[in-house]
Amino acid sequence: MPRSKSGVRMMLISVHIPRRMLEGLDELAKSGLFPSRSEAIRVAVRDLLTKERERRRGSGVRRE
Repeated sequence: MPRSKSGVRMMLISVHIPRRMLEGLDELAKSGLFPSRSEAIRVAVRDLLTKERERRRGSGVRRE
């Protein structure tokens, strides 16, 4: 399994996304904001998980 620069083991997943989203990811990488599509997706997923965790804490909702 590949590892990130920080040593975290990376898992490979496959997703289907609309062409426009893919083009948007490519633009983010080309602009230099992210080094790759993968990094942009990792940041988006991390931010989503953080936001959802905070929302659940604030509402007292626990799902496991």
